[in-house]
Amino acid sequence: MSPGILTAASAPSSVASVTLWSVTVAGLLLLLAIDIVLTRRPHEVHLREAVTWSVFYLVLPVAFGAYLWGAFGTTVAVEFYTGYVVEKSLSVDNLFVFMLLLAAFAVPAELTQRVLLYGIVGALVLRAIFIALGAAALQSGTWVFLLFGAVLLATAGKVLKEARQGEAHAVDIDSMRSVRLLRRFVPVTGGYRGFRLVVREGGRLAITPLALATVAVFATDIVFAVDSVPAVYGVTEDPFLVFATNAFALLGLRALYFVLRSALARLRHLNYGLAIILAFIGVKLLLHWAHGVWAWMPEIPTAASLGVIVVVLFTVTVTSLRAERAAEPPADA
Repeated sequence: MSPGILTAASAPSSVASVTLWSVTVAGLLLLLAIDIVLTRRPHEVHLREAVTWSVFYLVLPVAFGAYLWGAFGTTVAVEFYTGYVVEKSLSVDNLFVFMLLLAAFAVPAELTQRVLLYGIVGALVLRAIFIALGAAALQSGTWVFLLFGAVLLATAGKVLKEARQGEAHAVDIDSMRSVRLLRRFVPVTGGYRGFRLVVREGGRLAITPLALATVAVFATDIVFAVDSVPAVYGVTEDPFLVFATNAFALLGLRALYFVLRSALARLRHLNYGLAIILAFIGVKLLLHWAHGVWAWMPEIPTAASLGVIVVVLFTVTVTSLRAERAAEPPADA
């Protein structure tokens, strides 16, 4: 169901019943519980383990989309798959920042999983809040599509500017207000203390660098939530589909990080692709609003959106790999 024209009294419609919501949330909590159990024992994640879990978390949304296809029809399934691809591409951008934060805080390899899990849980909570706020805002009228479109276009411009200047994914820990505030009021231990965020040393409470890294990850989660939620609302106005696409995109990030960490730096053109995708969805939202005012204005079908997004992601991946290959020094003869 493509975004429809809303009146002040109407609420975004949803395909989900209370039962479907309950089962989905219960499944999400179960998967998070499994992740917590898996990260209880500190260990460095090897490629085979990461690939296995990454495949599992890719099969899940495919199967869920197939269920939606059978239960609710093609339109709902295409909206879900399109939203998932958008959110997954933006989530990969999350991984760049997580990678830099982990390096900046010198997080030990055996603790990396737990920091990533904290980041994923924080992202899920924040996006659930933003999704609820977005659904409430949509009840007030179609002006919200103008707001969402403007946010995405502004974000696209910022991402493009950073990419052209080579400033993308810069992380300055000392400039983060949340980290500075913690350091000002709470003593920080000189090293990590396993999974512990707070310890008592010398008769007083102190936080560990793991707590600082977790707070920094949460702070970046807020920024990404502001971008990602309007983006998926540009694909569907169904709050359940918006939530499901975000949840499925985020669930596999922990494992995907260990699969892609060596390749992340090679995707040098990814931000150009994300800027194009965000701008495209921003235009899609503006056209949707305009169509409600002037019926002759065209709208962009969701299936066409999926095609554009896939083509953009494929193109920037190929150009990134070619640029990386061209930048490699020639092998000695």
